Parts: sequence; structure tokens; C-alpha cells
Amino acid sequence: MAGWRRAVELAMSDEEIATLTTLSRSRIALASRVSRAQMLLAYRENPSFCAVGQRLGVHHQTVQRCVERALVDGPLAALDDRPRPGKEPTITPEAKAWLVSLACDKAKDHGYPHELWTTRLLARHAREHGPAAGHGCLANLVQGTVCKILGQEAIKPHKVRYYLENRDAEFEQKMAEVLCVYREVQVLKKASAKGKRRGKPVTIVSCDEKPGIQAIATTAPDLPPKPGVHATFARDHEYKRHGTLSLLAGIDLLTGKVHALVEDRHRSREFIELLRRIDAAYPPNTAIKLILDNHSAHISRETRAWLATRPVGRFELTFTPKHGSWLNLIEGFFSKFARSVLRHIRVASKHELKERIMAGIDDVNRHPVIHTWSYRLAEAA
Repeated sequence: MAGWRRAVELAMSDEEIATLTTLSRSRIALASRVSRAQMLLAYRENPSFCAVGQRLGVHHQTVQRCVERALVDGPLAALDDRPRPGKEPTITPEAKAWLVSLACDKAKDHGYPHELWTTRLLARHAREHGPAAGHGCLANLVQGTVCKILGQEAIKPHKVRYYLENRDAEFEQKMAEVLCVYREVQVLKKASAKGKRRGKPVTIVSCDEKPGIQAIATTAPDLPPKPGVHATFARDHEYKRHGTLSLLAGIDLLTGKVHALVEDRHRSREFIELLRRIDAAYPPNTAIKLILDNHSAHISRETRAWLATRPVGRFELTFTPKHGSWLNLIEGFFSKFARSVLRHIRVASKHELKERIMAGIDDVNRHPVIHTWSYRLAEAA
């Protein structure tokens, strides 16, 4: 006949009791941890394995094992499963290191037509060449094991994440020049607000092109929303392309006025036409400062020749550094224009698209928005 199970005293600190109480009421913690926390708290109130088991609907031996482990390892450690021995690993650390090193190469460097490894291809290569490299444990390597090994090292050889190499040694200096122009915009705005007059009139215009605006036509009429039927416009998946247009624009950073033209292309002659429009929009004694990127049309021989025909001091050009066109404020205007006027646009021809774009520019100029640059402006000299 088995002997009586003796109740043992389980001592717990106030912090441990508070933690167990919180866990016992949790709805998001693991069910096993919640159940064990409830066992320990119930046993503290009534030190009887059978009584606690009946109260919580578990076997009394389950309660006994939980309490005995709490006595040995502590109440909080008893909440988790004991580590299990598991199967002895068959892939050696040296083989794993060889596999990870292999994954850091390109597949094409090992004679494959693939640019990068896939986990299936990597597993096949390891099975075929691992034993010859002294890693016989890789002879039966499967794709899932490859994924686990690479996951442990946080290696993803099948993916590409792009970065931008700094190819402009004078990036910081050129960025500072652009920021100084934006600081000048800030000074001019404050002076205008106070009614102060400065010397020679100055305006600052941010210029760029938005190429590749598609003239897309529908092949079936759009269906308008119907209450209780469908909430959105319905559009047929098929469409017809009529080509693309380029929007060349310059935005006055002091007034928000946009100077623009729409052309089939954006070569030097189209850019010079934009400069002519900007030139005609301001009095002859106004200095026009342009912020531009390094597009070939902005620095071409034709553009320089036309600028040479203008009076000295009429145009002053400041270029963003290479790969720094994001410093040009008009990029924000183009983004807003694409998300409003050009969003889901459908037209019957390129001519209609041009008219719609210019109508959008006119609407912007009726309610101009003054764009302001603030990023790192305090660092400008």
C-alpha cells in the first residue's frame, strides 16, 4: 500500500507572488505557464496536491511535479518546461561554417546560371560537394535544415537589399550650398513679413522634370459608386497606352507659384523653354536663383549658351550633389501632384493629358502652397 503524500511548505517572496498572480490572469501568455502559476498559487492557499488537482482539473501528480520543481529551482523557473536532451546534432560546427561561407558567395561564382542562391540550390550543392570538402555530414542535407542554419546566422542569400554608394566626394559641401539657399529663403520670408526692403530683388526657384507620365485610356466606361452595391469606382482591367509626356516645372519658394510646361521629351531645348518662361515672369532687375539636379539638360552646352545671353547676375544656379536630388524641394511638389491630379488619371489622348496637367498647374497657382525646407537647416552656415 502506497504511503501518504506529505504536504511540503512552499515559500515565495512578495515579488514572486505578484508575478504569479499577474500571469495566472493572463490571456496572452502560454497556457502551460498560466496553468502552473495557478497551481502554485492554489497550493500556497491549500497545501494539498489532490485538492489543488481537483480544483484546477489536473492530475495530482502534475501538481506535485510542479511544486517539487518550484522547491528546487524556484517558483518562476518552475513555470517553464525543463530542457530536453533531444537528438545529438549530426551536422558539425565546421560543416555549418562551410555552408554559411558558401552562402555568402554568389551562385554564379560556383558555375551556376543563377545570380544568387536559392535554399534548394544551396542544399543540392552542399550534398554534391560537401563530402568532398571534408563534411560528410552534409551528404543528406535538406532544404529545411539549410533554412535553419542560415536563420541562426541571420543570413538571407536569396534576397537583395539596395544601398546607395556615395559617389560625390563633395556631397557635404554641395548640400551645405543648397541649405544656404534655403536659409536665404527663410530670411527673405521674414523680411517680407516685416515689410523690410532689401537691396536687389531676389527670387528663388526650385526646378526639375517629371518624365514618363503615361497617357492611359480606358477600354470600357468607368462605373460610378452605387450605395449598397459597390462603394468605389469600377474600372476594367484592360487599358490602352498613348505614350508618355514630361512635366518640366519650377516652383517659386517665396510665393508658391509654379512655372510649368508639358512636352513629349525633356531635352535641353525643352529646359531652355522653361527658363524662358521663368525669365519672362520676373522683372528684369530681379536675380533668379535656381536649384537644380545634375540632369544633362541642366548643364549642357546649349543651356550654358542660352544663359550666357542673359544679363550678368540674372540667373544663378545651385546644383544638388550627385544622388542628392531629394534635396530639391520641387520633388515634394511632384509627389503631391502625382498623388492628387495624376492619381488614377485616364485620358483619350496625349493632348488631353497635357491639358489636364496644365489645368492642374493652374489650380495649384490659384491656391499656391509655399513649400518650406527644414531638414538640417540649422546646420547651414
